[in-house]
Amino acid sequence: MDSFKPLLTLSIFLLFAIIPNLSNAQQTETLFDGDVTHGGFGGPVVQIGNLAGQGAVWVGGRGGWIINLSEKHTISLGGGGFGLATNHLAPEPQVGIPDVDYYAFSGYGGFVFEYTNRSYKLAHFTVSSLTGAGAVGLRESNYENFEDEIDSYFVFEPAVHAELNVTTFFRVSAGFGYRFTSGINSFGFTDSDFSGFNAIITIKFGGF
Repeated sequence: MDSFKPLLTLSIFLLFAIIPNLSNAQQTETLFDGDVTHGGFGGPVVQIGNLAGQGAVWVGGRGGWIINLSEKHTISLGGGGFGLATNHLAPEPQVGIPDVDYYAFSGYGGFVFEYTNRSYKLAHFTVSSLTGAGAVGLRESNYENFEDEIDSYFVFEPAVHAELNVTTFFRVSAGFGYRFTSGINSFGFTDSDFSGFNAIITIKFGGF
């Protein structure tokens, strides 16, 4: 039994020598750190593009829950909705309604995911995507009469933005996106009429 005492003493000595080194070992590197913070924002959006060969303006808004995963990486989960603000004459006249011009009446909305890189910098970039649905119908030019028939469609809209921190609670961005639509085949309109590039101006108010 006495022969094991030196071995036991050596083992205890080595154990106490290793433990401090374990505490000084480097931490595992990860993409996101553990200091996650949250915020939120909302604000108006204006999109300028093309519809059936004519200039088109869509107005609406966006809002979202901000998740600051780390100092460099931020995402937001939210929604947005937009309505057509310009006049676009329907290519096909309505049966049984002579001498009356009808115009496109449309809106769409959906879930918006956005990634922001280094949002703490004065100027930075964001990448967003909207996935949702919309509908197009017809109206008279004075907005007094609307046709009952509507045509629904799917929409997917990725975009890239350059964003500026104006104050701690106010940001403005300018960018461009592309609207993909699927399912439009009424009133003389098609998917290609509603699909296309847009210039986008976004104003955000909130806690970032």
